[in-house]
Amino acid sequence: MAIASQSLFNMTVGSDNTPSSQGLLMPKLQYRFRALFLNFGVGGSTQELTKQVIDITRPNVSFTEIPIDVYNSKLYLAGKHEWTETTINLRDDAQGNVSKLIGQQIQKQMDFVEQASAATGQDYKFQINYEVLDGGNGTLVPNVLETWELYGCFIKTVNYNNMDYKTSDPATIQLSVRFDNAIQAPLASGIGTNVGRAFGGT
Repeated sequence: MAIASQSLFNMTVGSDNTPSSQGLLMPKLQYRFRALFLNFGVGGSTQELTKQVIDITRPNVSFTEIPIDVYNSKLYLAGKHEWTETTINLRDDAQGNVSKLIGQQIQKQMDFVEQASAATGQDYKFQINYEVLDGGNGTLVPNVLETWELYGCFIKTVNYNNMDYKTSDPATIQLSVRFDNAIQAPLASGIGTNVGRAFGGT
């Protein structure tokens, strides 16, 4: 009885001839994720950076509209697209691991002492893989429900934020990251969304 009643917690869907009802689908949960950083800093381990992530924004894309004036009206076409920058908030650990990694990456982009910048983008750009997980942990390997792969990343702004006698909150660092392209990978079974890849591909 209790299990059967779960189907009542959603609206009836389907056609008039074949109505049906089902329980709500399990949502992806915001706190079940991890962010992996590839080629960030001088090329060493970035696990400490991954463990200190507080939150991250998923990619957003927008298309420029192209107005076409016609006889009595106007229509619109999709123009060039633009991925908006993503924001990452991190805890600044007492050992300075996060600050060190961020400093290494900034130094790759611009040598402030020598006033010398990198010759090409490939000298400093990195990749971020943002994975939504199912909650498994410990001896279990969590299933990845969704993966965003962000290519051509570089740090646009770093905000080391403030220190404050009035609060017990941890010190944080905020990064704004600009990237060239993003790909949303489907599940291993082929089920799920698929942005940036050929239809039906993996």
